[in-house]
Amino acid sequence: MTTIIYWFRNDLRLADNPALIQACHSAKQLIPVYCHDSIQDILQPWGFKRVGVHRQHWLRANLADLADQLKQHGSALIELSGNPPEMLATLARQVGASSIVCEEIAAPEEQAQVAALRGNGITVNTKWQSTMLHPDDLPFQARDLPDVFSAFRNRIEQDLVRPALPLAAPRIFPPLPEELEDAYSSPHTMVTATAEPDARSSFPYHLPAFAGGETAARRHLDRYLSRKLAHSYKATRNGLTGTDYSSKCSPWLATGAISARTIDAEIKQFESEDGANEGTYWLWFELLWRDYFRLLHLKYGRRLYLAGGLTLQPDPSHDKAAFVQWCRGETGQPLVDAGMRELAATGYLSNRLRQIVASYLIYDLACDWRAGAAWFESQLIDYDVYSNQGNWLYIAGRGTDPRGGRRFNPEKQAHDYDPAGDYQALWRQPM
Repeated sequence: MTTIIYWFRNDLRLADNPALIQACHSAKQLIPVYCHDSIQDILQPWGFKRVGVHRQHWLRANLADLADQLKQHGSALIELSGNPPEMLATLARQVGASSIVCEEIAAPEEQAQVAALRGNGITVNTKWQSTMLHPDDLPFQARDLPDVFSAFRNRIEQDLVRPALPLAAPRIFPPLPEELEDAYSSPHTMVTATAEPDARSSFPYHLPAFAGGETAARRHLDRYLSRKLAHSYKATRNGLTGTDYSSKCSPWLATGAISARTIDAEIKQFESEDGANEGTYWLWFELLWRDYFRLLHLKYGRRLYLAGGLTLQPDPSHDKAAFVQWCRGETGQPLVDAGMRELAATGYLSNRLRQIVASYLIYDLACDWRAGAAWFESQLIDYDVYSNQGNWLYIAGRGTDPRGGRRFNPEKQAHDYDPAGDYQALWRQPM
């Protein structure tokens, strides 16, 4: 009897999940598992938890949807809490699992977890599946990835590299081992903090249309495309507030509730029926940026987590008091403070404002970029280890930005993107 543990990580979906499909085909008994890492409750060196209330709420909603889908297939989601390698190794021995199957994540902590399992004598089969374009389909090896995004994009477009079509969800799930069926016949929930909804949110996850999970993700994408909003994406993507200025797919992408290949395939279908323009191209462009930050991890790995990043710059300075003011939205700079209040109240922030507040922390407050990256990790419901690290390095001039960093003038940004001060008025103070 081949018993396999499927370890869900940042791939909380059934459709277009090659690792899950592989496990379903190979197993006679399948145990779907999610591990709540106890390290997330430990205070960061910067003085706060790694996962704040908004991220906790968002994860819970995504897991609830995943559990419901598995139940419909006659299976169940087992949730464990503690040290993932220890919990998984214990479970594997308990049920006599032949292996653990999971997605590959090329970030240091996630790599260390897999290494710990293997060091404990557990067979772990990982599969790369988080990019739109698979590394094997690129016209170069990961070690030869261009260090400038535009060069990468040009090469991809010149060689007409296209993603594979997304895969359907497994139709049949192998059953749970009998000894686990009774223990997990009812939902196994983890206690998390409660996030208060804020009506001003640009991603109101407390509403059904913005709920977590694959079901809501697919419905959201259908609505977005049926309203033809993809055609106006490039014109509206620098908006600061509202639910329609951007695609709003990033929170679902971050948990893996929907895959980049699925989004791309739906956009291509939309283009075939309703026409392509700059807006639809720019959605591809953004998905390509997402791929690029992932591929950088395959090339550079741990170097991306050094204080100097990919450069030989000295360690950045840090002003603890200024950092606290930044987190609280109390710097005295109106646009920056408005953005930081929105982030704290909702767990979401527009891309334009993420760049502005990051730049202000680094260049105006002379703080450590790693502290800002950690705060985003704690707060953002669409936190993604690859994109978060890549974007902060880029702004700080310690990554692959050919200009050596991006400093944004907040007064000019306010003039260009909030000329009437509507956004600043909306977030002048917490509700």
